[in-house]
Amino acid sequence: MNDFQTVTVSPMDEYNQRLVSHVHPPDWVNPKPESWYDLVVIGAGTAGLVVAAGAAGLGIGLKVALVERHLMGGDCLNVGCVPSKCLIRSSRTVADIRDAGSFGVKTSNFQVDFAQVMQRMRRLRAGISHHDSATRFQNLGVDVFLGDGHFVNSQSVKVGNHTLRFKKAVIATGARAVQPAIEGIETAGYLTNETVFSLTECPRRLAVIGGGPIGCELAQAFHLLGARVTLIHRGSHLLNREDADAAEIVQNAFLREGIQLVLGTTPKRVELTKTGKKLYFDREGKEESIEVDEILAGAGRAPNVEGLNLEGVGVEFDRQGVKVNDYLQTTNPKIYAAGDICLNWQFTHAADAAARIAIKNTLFSPFGLGKSKISNLVMPWVTYTDPEIAHVGMYEQEAREKGIEVSTIKIDFSSVDRAIADGEEEGFVKILHQKGSDKILGATIVARHAGEMISEVTTAIVGGLGLSTLSTVIHPYPTQAEGIKKAADAYRRTLLTPRSQTLLGFLTKLS
Repeated sequence: MNDFQTVTVSPMDEYNQRLVSHVHPPDWVNPKPESWYDLVVIGAGTAGLVVAAGAAGLGIGLKVALVERHLMGGDCLNVGCVPSKCLIRSSRTVADIRDAGSFGVKTSNFQVDFAQVMQRMRRLRAGISHHDSATRFQNLGVDVFLGDGHFVNSQSVKVGNHTLRFKKAVIATGARAVQPAIEGIETAGYLTNETVFSLTECPRRLAVIGGGPIGCELAQAFHLLGARVTLIHRGSHLLNREDADAAEIVQNAFLREGIQLVLGTTPKRVELTKTGKKLYFDREGKEESIEVDEILAGAGRAPNVEGLNLEGVGVEFDRQGVKVNDYLQTTNPKIYAAGDICLNWQFTHAADAAARIAIKNTLFSPFGLGKSKISNLVMPWVTYTDPEIAHVGMYEQEAREKGIEVSTIKIDFSSVDRAIADGEEEGFVKILHQKGSDKILGATIVARHAGEMISEVTTAIVGGLGLSTLSTVIHPYPTQAEGIKKAADAYRRTLLTPRSQTLLGFLTKLS
């Protein structure tokens, strides 16, 4: 008999039925627990899945249990990376058709079938979902328990009628979108990343609250797919945590595309009208309002700590999440955490990397095999607007605050042949290095596929390779990644002293 609640996803078409059959099968029967588990993982998002699969796959006979109350795969598969990038891909197709005339290709009277766009997303998501399925993890040797899990004490977790006793545990319950503190918004109704992918009709008028990565990505995608988008952001410019030059390029792109920006304010209240939802906000001391059909809250996340009985097992937490040390260990030495529940980096790849650290530190460090630190990670990230912003390492202000003298090299894509041929000159490669050294401290790339390019710089930082080494790397011509080599070459040229330049010029003339 099942001891968990059946989960449905809207709309419950053939694709979402397939999704649910994989990641929360309605006929699932939780197994009889082992007498002891080497590791119990609560939460089957990216971090939890990687911890469970990694521990079970070591081939040393470890007993591993995985607990999930909702959908295995977590945000990434169900309401994050996968569905959002499917929508973004469709929206980029619209942008390509819109701009085709500048490439000598005539198009006219094309239409966006939003229902088909969303169906494609659901089909692709369902097709990927078997990787995160309960059956797959069962076949990997993991005992999968679907239901609400909570700590009973420092050596056991309760799921329904089952008690799972453990030697070590990992909390990987993630985070969720929060309700904006706006009067009347709950009554009026609003969307988050957890509900927006259930839409089957494109809102005619859409307000997006929040000009961070999630808000910007979805605002641009929905605008291109047919919504009239107003983006409301409390900062003076979009993406205010990113490099200012990079954020300015994205903001200017939004303005050119016709996205309405309301900056330096937040909505104060929402009222339902006969024709929509009216948002009120203050701008320059005056109250203004806009009317929309839907509101998307794209800012604010809260850790999923409720119902776990963390207080009962001495695990400290606050509004940011579970508190961990550099080894991902909580204030209870038997319990660790990984992923969005404890990290400032709320990315799938960060959760994956943290999970690998958690595996090592929970299972191997007790035997003197060394510990891994979260602070040693070199973490890149990407905002998937068009153009994308990719970053790794330090920003200039960050380096200066640490007392590091820095130099910056910036290569505009207007000087990169492939970017010119692609009609994508608006962007750059910016590399920050230690003054007087070729040591790379950080980098920002703005390009349509910046996320595909940043890994070269990340690899250099991880491997301790400086700009001098990057300048010796042969890049295929023409590629936009050649901008990275141009930056490295620019550094090499700074090493030429006036005397060596004079000598080189003299020798060149002799030859």
